[in-house]
Amino acid sequence: MRAAASVPQLKHEKIAQVLEAEIRRGSMPNGRRLPGETALAERFSVSRNTVRAALFELGEAGLIATRSGKGSFVTFDGNPLDIELGWARARKAFREAPGVQGAVTRVEVLLLDEISDPQLAAELGENSDRFVLIDRLRSADGEGVIAYERSRIPATDAVREAVAAGGAEGSLATMLRGAELIASQGEQWVELRRLSVDEALLLGRTPGDSFLWSRCVTRDADGHLVENVESLLDPGHFSLHFQFAQSGA
Repeated sequence: MRAAASVPQLKHEKIAQVLEAEIRRGSMPNGRRLPGETALAERFSVSRNTVRAALFELGEAGLIATRSGKGSFVTFDGNPLDIELGWARARKAFREAPGVQGAVTRVEVLLLDEISDPQLAAELGENSDRFVLIDRLRSADGEGVIAYERSRIPATDAVREAVAAGGAEGSLATMLRGAELIASQGEQWVELRRLSVDEALLLGRTPGDSFLWSRCVTRDADGHLVENVESLLDPGHFSLHFQFAQSGA
């Protein structure tokens, strides 16, 4: 029996494969803007249409996002960076939508506003003191409330539009990427705290119960603020996961 002939790989598929490998190994980190279509066409000796087809493939794979008039940006991050809950990782699989494996989580927006906070702006080194304030409770089926999140996000026009479209009620990570705020670096502080009376009432617990307090500040590839989020996490459902990488000399 003759073996079936292999289908030759198309030019745009080869380009997408090369770029995907570079993205996955970290040569182009999360948040980095890709070279323009003309530069990529020259690099691979192909037409711009072929480059566009390759970028489309990468976008479909969730590796990049293309913004009209701004270019394509890497959205893949192989590190466990979660800008909604920092590096505190759920002990079990939680999902925000039904029909998928894992327990379903629900998000309730408690407070949504735009504020002026000069003190926070000075602390974070931000030029503008305008922030979008989003306070949310996260609960899971059969688990009750598992987290209380207080996010402060730069009040850009794109963020305002995303919030007005209901973005705060879903995944903040998705909303921020859509607003061109793509986290690629950050730092986190974690400590064990006892709940105050107000916090316990909010979380449905007893005053004095121990919770993980976390503050996570994430920034884009250029060092600009993406999000400042403080969270109270049920220690029965979250643990810490840190990953370290050796930088090149």
